[in-house]
Amino acid sequence: MSAIPAKKRTFQKKPDWIKVKLPGGDEFKRISKMLRERNLFTVCEEAMCPNIAECWSGGTATLMIMGEKCTRGCRFCNVKSGIPDTPLDPLEPAKSAETVELMNLEYVVITSVDRDELEDQGASHFAKTIELIHKRTPHVLVETLIPDFRGNIDCLQTISHAKPDVLAHNVETVRRLTPFVRDQRATYDQSLMVLQTMKKLRENQWTKSSIMLGLGETQEELLETFQDLRDHDVDFLTLGQYLQPSRKHLEVKKFYTPEEFKTLEQKALTFGFKYVASGPLVRSSYRAGEFFISNMIKQNRNGQELPVV
Repeated sequence: MSAIPAKKRTFQKKPDWIKVKLPGGDEFKRISKMLRERNLFTVCEEAMCPNIAECWSGGTATLMIMGEKCTRGCRFCNVKSGIPDTPLDPLEPAKSAETVELMNLEYVVITSVDRDELEDQGASHFAKTIELIHKRTPHVLVETLIPDFRGNIDCLQTISHAKPDVLAHNVETVRRLTPFVRDQRATYDQSLMVLQTMKKLRENQWTKSSIMLGLGETQEELLETFQDLRDHDVDFLTLGQYLQPSRKHLEVKKFYTPEEFKTLEQKALTFGFKYVASGPLVRSSYRAGEFFISNMIKQNRNGQELPVV
């Protein structure tokens, strides 16, 4: 197994197709102010997502709950790592539901930091947030991007009972690179198990995962990962370029071209995914409310016959 060498890391110059405009404008400022007033955070901001302006203006946002500090220390992630020094905010689920309504969202993604120090790792808090959003804005589609909860079946059942429209959990990278990219407590097989378990716990549960490209993976490894995800009944897949948040994070090994992303999208679709979003600036939650996915979810909610893909 070849490791990613430990050395002084540098920034690679980004190609032209990676560059995006900085977010701004009155609506962006309004939403940011509203979030700060409620002590809420979006992964869009924390992870410095390049698509923040596009998604927010399109009625989609990703709220990050359970604090700013994660108990895991993945080497690609820009979220603060360490032992959280504050308890969960019991008002956060209600404030999140209110924010979804005030932002006029059509599709919301709820994600969280890992809270390994808590007895249920925050699963009940996460589930309550989903339930209150459903109650306050029943028309809004809710996707959850969950931690692995260390594979704890009780935690996974708690999330499942809250009935998220889409259940997402990211494998992030290929099997070989997982020990060097993700926290040591996050394993490739455990992530696959989480995805398959959530599929089995609730009938007609849509599942989704995401892979970052540019960490040193091979084409063969990507195809193997596509197959692993399909073998565990994953429905939706996103593929995006890894971008190094700072010098202390993993370096980019390769910048894939838009044409290479398009080719990978076509290859992934041959494995049987119902939807694939693939592009340099695609992120796990990118355009989560894409018309095709939204239409499938709504039909699923209403008990209609689903389209043949």
